Amino acid sequence: MNEKKSMGQQIRRKWNNGDIPMWLMLFPTIFFIVVMSIYPFAWLIRYVFYDYNGFKAYFVGLANFKRMTTDTIYWKSVLHTFEYAFLKLLFVLPLSLVTAVLLQRKRFGSQLFQGIYFLPTVISSAVYSLIWYFIFATYNGVLNSFLQGAGLIQAPIDWLGSSKTAMIAVVIVAVWGAFGNYMILLISGLTGIPSDVYESAQIDGATGVQTFFKITLPMLGPVLKVVIMLAITTAFKDYESILVLTAGGPNNRTHVMFSYIFQMVFGTSRAAAQLQIGYGSVLSIISALIVGIVTILYLRFSKKMDDIS
Repeated sequence: MNEKKSMGQQIRRKWNNGDIPMWLMLFPTIFFIVVMSIYPFAWLIRYVFYDYNGFKAYFVGLANFKRMTTDTIYWKSVLHTFEYAFLKLLFVLPLSLVTAVLLQRKRFGSQLFQGIYFLPTVISSAVYSLIWYFIFATYNGVLNSFLQGAGLIQAPIDWLGSSKTAMIAVVIVAVWGAFGNYMILLISGLTGIPSDVYESAQIDGATGVQTFFKITLPMLGPVLKVVIMLAITTAFKDYESILVLTAGGPNNRTHVMFSYIFQMVFGTSRAAAQLQIGYGSVLSIISALIVGIVTILYLRFSKKMDDIS
């Protein structure tokens, strides 16, 4: 009887201290982390040693790892991933920053343009990639019709079917779909800069360029670092629009790491080969390590820049 009474007092004490309510509130988050992250990762680790097509699993030991070392398509997709990420970041970050600086000022129509530029973020990437697929169409696409009408080209360009232009087309779609999101994040950072600082700079005779480089960029630094990290990790994990536009073609020219993995694990309408879930699991782990290493290098670089400043 005394044991039950003491146990009840302990439970009441923990409830009053907030321990039990805390765990009750954390339980849904912990549950979804276990179900959506930890369990799938454990499942992934298991099948790296199997030849698994979704129906039958055959233990193959380290054969998947050996195949990975000689898979030229995958390692080319790794290089394509770095190329794609570099080109995307080269254009999307400056474009987002300049647009944010221009639109954060309370001018007529600025909020309308913010909504228009943010719209691709709300739309599914598969949907807007399909729209761009028709825009890039060779013979009845809007882009070729416009360029021919303006006299800039003589013959239609096969934007998605040529190895010379396919990556450019994919990057254009990626920049169009992403810069609005980063623009909003940067605008939120710009609104946190006190207006008194700009007024003092104007009194001192600072020009717009000097104000941007001496005040805006340094004070936007913390937000800008987060935006750059998000842009890097997102660029290295992009694959949805590529699958819609080119499915990794032509001749694997636009295959990035995760588009190639997607074809291994799920297949596509354009690649009707047998599913290779076990091998795709190995490639997923290696690709995740590559993204993790790139992210760690960036975090170390940004920390060193803070120490210098």
